[in-house]
Amino acid sequence: MFEKKEKKSKRFVVKEEQTLGMCAIQIIVDTVTGVNYLNTVGTSMAGLTPLLDDKGNVVIDKMNK
Repeated sequence: MFEKKEKKSKRFVVKEEQTLGMCAIQIIVDTVTGVNYLNTVGTSMAGLTPLLDDKGNVVIDKMNK
């Protein structure tokens, strides 16, 4: 009747975070694909975009499988 559910790991994790006044900037990593995203959160704004390196390529972390 009561099955024990497997505990799922989080798909997205915060890699780094910095506050700038009333807003925050985070680097979030998708633990499945390794893609890094830049997330901005403020009082009246929010945004999410893939993080790019100095050559314009998407930053991807190698993930342990």
